[in-house]
Amino acid sequence: MYRNSKQTILFPMLLAAGIVAGLVLGQYLGRNTTASQLKGVLDRMTLPSNKLTYTLSLIENEYVDSVSMDSLSEHVIPLLVRELDPHSVYIPASEMAELNEPLEGEFDGIGVVFNMATDTVIVLNVIPQGPSDKAGVKAGDRIIEIDDSLVAGRRIPQNQIVKRLRGPRGSKVTLGLERQGISDLVHVEVERGVIPIKSVESSFRIADGIGYIKLGQFARTTHEELRRALAELRSEGVGKLIFDLRGNSGGYLDQAIGVANEFLHEGQLIVYTEDRRHRQLREYADGTGSAQEMEVVVLIDEGSASSSEILAGALQDNDRGTIVGRRSFGKGLVQRQIPYADGSALRLTTARYYTPTGRSIQKPYTIGDDASYEEDLVNRYRNNEFFSADSIHFADSLKRVTPGGKVVYGGGGIMPDVFVPADTTDVTKYFIEVVGRNILYRYTIEYADRHREALNAVQTLDELEALLDGDKTLMDDFIRYAAQKGVAPRYGDIARSRQLIEAQLRAYIGRNTKLEDDGFYANIYPVDNVIVRAIGILQGEEATHD
Repeated sequence: MYRNSKQTILFPMLLAAGIVAGLVLGQYLGRNTTASQLKGVLDRMTLPSNKLTYTLSLIENEYVDSVSMDSLSEHVIPLLVRELDPHSVYIPASEMAELNEPLEGEFDGIGVVFNMATDTVIVLNVIPQGPSDKAGVKAGDRIIEIDDSLVAGRRIPQNQIVKRLRGPRGSKVTLGLERQGISDLVHVEVERGVIPIKSVESSFRIADGIGYIKLGQFARTTHEELRRALAELRSEGVGKLIFDLRGNSGGYLDQAIGVANEFLHEGQLIVYTEDRRHRQLREYADGTGSAQEMEVVVLIDEGSASSSEILAGALQDNDRGTIVGRRSFGKGLVQRQIPYADGSALRLTTARYYTPTGRSIQKPYTIGDDASYEEDLVNRYRNNEFFSADSIHFADSLKRVTPGGKVVYGGGGIMPDVFVPADTTDVTKYFIEVVGRNILYRYTIEYADRHREALNAVQTLDELEALLDGDKTLMDDFIRYAAQKGVAPRYGDIARSRQLIEAQLRAYIGRNTKLEDDGFYANIYPVDNVIVRAIGILQGEEATHD
C-alpha cells in the first residue's frame, strides 16, 4: 500500500516536470532551430575571463547588423589608453607622419622659412643650397600663388599652406612671387627635395671663452649635430658652455644618452630604467665624450621634459654641471612605440627612468585624470613657484645626495642648483599692447623689406651687430609705427620697457638674415635673466649654489 501510494504521488510530478522542460526546450528551439546554435549557447555557459576580447567577439559575430570593427577600434582604443598614465597614447595612422616628422631629422619640401603675419606668405629665409635657393626664391618674396591657385589675402590657415608647399621629393610646385621692384608676379618652379630639421637651433660664442647652444628637441640627428656644434665652438676658443634646454620637451632616449656621454667620464652612470618586473637597464658613459673637461651650465624650465630631464639629471647627479633656471616638467616615464598593421601606433609606457642617484622625477598623477595632470603648470604659477624657490616643497623621503655632497630631490622634475625666477620687471601695458597685437613683429617684417639688400649681405654676428648699432632711429621709428597702428606712446612705459622692446626688435630683425636663430638669440640674451645669470656663473662672478 505504501509503495503504491508513493508511485501515485511521484508519477504526476515527474510528468509535470517533463512537460515544463519540454515547453522550455521547445520555446528555445523555436528561436534557435539548428544544433550549432544550441551548442553555441551551451558553450557560452563557460564564459571567457577576458571580458573585452569576449565583448568584441560577440559584436563581430552575433550583433544584428554588420559593424566595421576597424572603426569601432578607433573609438575604443583611445578610451582604453585614457585609463592609463598621462603619457600613454594611441596615434591614428592619419597623424603618425605629422607627429614623427619633427623627430626624424628631415622632411620633403621646398626649403623656406615663412610667416603669415599679414595674411600673406612672406619668405623670411631660404635654406642655402635648398630647392628654393636653387630655383631663385629670395628672402622677402611674397608667395601670392601656389600652382596657379591664389593664396594671398584669403585667410588660409598656415597648416594648409604648409601642406601645399610640401610634397614628395622630386615633385614640382610653381610659385607666383611678388618681389620688391618687380611689377608683375615672378613665377618660379621648385623641385621639392629633402629638407633637414635642426635639433641645434642656435650655436655661437656668446662671450669670451663661453659658447651657447640652444637645443630644441632630441631627434635622430641630435647627437651628431651637437658634436659638430661643440667642435666648431672649440675652434673659436670656447672652453665653457651654456646648454639651453628650456622648452625642450624631449624625444629619443638614445640621443639624450649620447649627448650626456659627451660630458661624462668613463664609467659614470647616465640613467637607468626599470619595468614592472623590476628588470633594469643601465647606461654608462664610455669615456669617448668630446666635452668631458668643458665647464657647463644647463638651463631648464617647466617646459623641459623627458630626455631633457634625463640629461640634466645625469649631469647634476654626477656633479658635472650647474643646473640653472626653474623646476622642469617632471616626466619620468618611458614610452615604447608599438605599430599596428594599418600604420597607427600605440605609445605605451613600459618603464620608469631614474637618475644616477636613484631619483624618479615623474610628478604624481591619478590614473584616468589627465585634466588635473595637464593643469599642473597652471597650479605652479598660482602657487608662485615661477617666482620663488621657497614655494616649492619636496618630501624628505625623496632626498638623495650626489657623490660631491649636493642634496637633490626626486618626485616632480629636476630642481635647479640655481633658481632664477621668471622676470616680469619690464613688462608694461605698452609692451603688452605692441606684442599682443603683433605690432612689434610686423614692424620687423616691414623693416626687413626696407633693408633687404643690407640684411642679405650679413654673414656674421659681428656684421649684424654693426648694422643694427648703426641704425640710431630704430626705436623712435618703431614708436611712430605703433602709433599709426593704434597704440599711442606711453613714455613712462616705454622708458621702463625700452631695453626689452629694443632687444626684441633686434632679435626678430636678426632672424630675418642668413644667421636665422643665431641672429635671434645673440640679440635677445641681454634681456634674458637666466642666460645673464649663467654667464656670470661661468665667468666666476658668483657662487654656483643658492
